[in-house]
Amino acid sequence: MEMEWLKSGALLGSLLFALMGVIIFLVTFIIIDKLTPYNLWEEIVEKQNRALALVVAAMSLGICIIVAAAIHG
Repeated sequence: MEMEWLKSGALLGSLLFALMGVIIFLVTFIIIDKLTPYNLWEEIVEKQNRALALVVAAMSLGICIIVAAAIHG
């Protein structure tokens, strides 16, 4: 029984797509952070703004789903 995902082409392709997804996510997060009137990281970590943390979490999941769908199909 062969393990298809262990082949070098499949493994390399998976790693490449994962890296592309992370890079695209980081770029979009930085863009959205620059578009907001305040620093998201400072608001969430230092000021403990839980409402903003939930909004950013939902936004992050949305971006990740869009990136995954774009890379997959």
